[in-house]
Amino acid sequence: MYFRKFPKVQVDVKGDGNLVTMTDITRRIKFTESTLASLVNFDFYDVPDGSTPEQIAHDYYGDATLHWVVLLANDIKDVYSDWPMSVPRFEKFVASKYTNVDDVHHYEYTQESGSTKFLIELPNDPATTLPAGAITITNYEYEERVLESKRKIRLIQPQYLGKIRSEFETKIGR
Repeated sequence: MYFRKFPKVQVDVKGDGNLVTMTDITRRIKFTESTLASLVNFDFYDVPDGSTPEQIAHDYYGDATLHWVVLLANDIKDVYSDWPMSVPRFEKFVASKYTNVDDVHHYEYTQESGSTKFLIELPNDPATTLPAGAITITNYEYEERVLESKRKIRLIQPQYLGKIRSEFETKIGR
């Protein structure tokens, strides 16, 4: 349904002079900054483990074909890398990315004033002194935090779907 609205283009796929009509999937649509900044348009949602954009759209809007609204609202360009992984896929990902998932990724230090928490990169010089109270964040913990941050998404409230569809069709040029 999403790509049906995209314009068609003629492409010489084989380089033999024969044109084939294809959907122009190179078009990219984004919400306006004012739409994204207006929190009243959104509900906030935690993606359950293993859920897909289609499942979220079905549960929230009653229509799985509105998965593109879920993706647009969260500026997700690549479902494979931007959408939260299932736990089994996450475990494989972390194991393939790091030789030792329990190695130190970085340190964090919580201070009394200003920004309450800040990151301390791994020191290049092993003699570098870490502040007292700095805590170790392992590779696994770091990746787990990244995964959990992806689970917190926003959903356009259903009453705004008509406006979103209209804006989409205007921007896509159909």
